[in-house]
Amino acid sequence: MRWTTGKIRGVQPVYLIPPATIPFELESIVAPLDTGSLFAHQPDAPLEVDLGCGDGSFLTAMAERIPERNFIGVERLLGRVRRTARRAACLGLCNVRLVRLESSYLVRYLLLRESVAVMHLMFPDPWPKRRHHPRRLVQPDFLEAARLALKPGGELRLTTDDHPYYLHMRKVFEAFPGFSEEPWEPGEDYPQTDFEQLFRAKGLPVYRALLRKV
Repeated sequence: MRWTTGKIRGVQPVYLIPPATIPFELESIVAPLDTGSLFAHQPDAPLEVDLGCGDGSFLTAMAERIPERNFIGVERLLGRVRRTARRAACLGLCNVRLVRLESSYLVRYLLLRESVAVMHLMFPDPWPKRRHHPRRLVQPDFLEAARLALKPGGELRLTTDDHPYYLHMRKVFEAFPGFSEEPWEPGEDYPQTDFEQLFRAKGLPVYRALLRKV
């Protein structure tokens, strides 16, 4: 199994999964991703972004079930990126790309305005210690960056097992005017992440929110 990389100068590589074997290099770490080049086989397809894709179980399941959409997975840990790359390659998925990068950086600097149909944030690090709360991804500046990247009517889907972090999320987005919250309870056919499978097996609750750009 082979994949190519395009270097993001000063940051991390973009992994291109076969059969997309054309090397892709960003000219700048602040220039938006050219998704038309990343997904040349269907450049106009709706784009979904999985922030912190972990082992890729959710990302690849979604890409396999909805081949008419493009998917970008973002993950900073190299081992997880490689596992997801192998999984996508074994499934023959041509609508998946992986970026080894911090999710916050990609959302703030690399996504084109109004380019994303759905953004998934599944089980982000809750940073439970009070002194670490500023490190939590869901903050007003993140919501504003996500709002700019989403298409009109686009969705930001948030999932966590950590109730204090869920309350923090609610406090943040209830004070933010760029989204409206909608009821959301995924069906049985909605893929689960590796974390969700673990929490469900232990009988632990999972908290969700769906925010729609207005």
